[in-house]
This record gives sequence, C-alpha cells and structure tokens, in this order.
Amino acid sequence: MTSEPSLISEPSVTKQNRPGGQGRGQKRGQRRGQDRATIGDNGGPPLEETPPHEPEWGKGEINRYFEWRTAYRKAWRKPPAIALRRQERAEALGLTYEEYTLELIERGAHPQPEDVAAIKAKRPARRRAGGVVGQSLKAQRLK
Repeated sequence: MTSEPSLISEPSVTKQNRPGGQGRGQKRGQRRGQDRATIGDNGGPPLEETPPHEPEWGKGEINRYFEWRTAYRKAWRKPPAIALRRQERAEALGLTYEEYTLELIERGAHPQPEDVAAIKAKRPARRRAGGVVGQSLKAQRLK
C-alpha cells in the first residue's frame, strides 16, 4: 500500500487557537477579564473591611428624615413675590433675608424694629455655629 497524499489538511496553529488560549493583545499567562496577580496575592477577598453604608438619614427613622426635609424645603422655598417682600422688609430693618426669614420661622411673627438689636446680637453665635447669617439674596456680605 502506498500512501497517497491526503486532501484533508491538518488545521494550522494560529494565535487564536494556541494551547494557552492567548488572543491578540493579551500578555502571556493572562486570560481575558483577569488582572495580573501581584506577588503575595492569593486571589482571596481583601483583608480590610469596607465601612458599612450609612444612609443619608443616618441611623434614625426614615420617615422623620423625609418629614424634616419636606418641612425645610417648604419653609425656605417661597414664591418670588413673597421672597421679594421679605427682602424689602429685611432691608428696611437692617437684616438679611435669611435672618428675617429665620426669625419668622422660629418665632411665628414678623420681626419688629424693637427686635432688631436682639437679632443682631445673635450674629456672632450663629457664625460660630455655622448657621445662616451674613448673606442676603443679592449675596452681599455683612460687616
């Protein structure tokens, strides 16, 4: 029996079907979707624990957070006509819009000229506490 040349050829070995499974752009010993391990890395989970997720409302009841947030927005967001009227009254008394509105919200009554001295006396304490003081709607800084 003589061997005849086979019409079926053997598949050629290319980069795509090499035994290592390496395709284009991959480094030796690295497979798709895997980062290279560093020295001393055994592929286990990280040793440092990630801090637990703290929700925006803290550790209290969720409904209180949304009630306060809604009340805050309702108190500070007023129609332009009301905001301008409060700004005019505040300027007439020598206060900022925020101070005037804060007193209105806290006391439930519009500040009067006799209340101005007490309100201005609160400015240093409010500045130390990081509260609302010192800026008007026009972003003018008080001295």
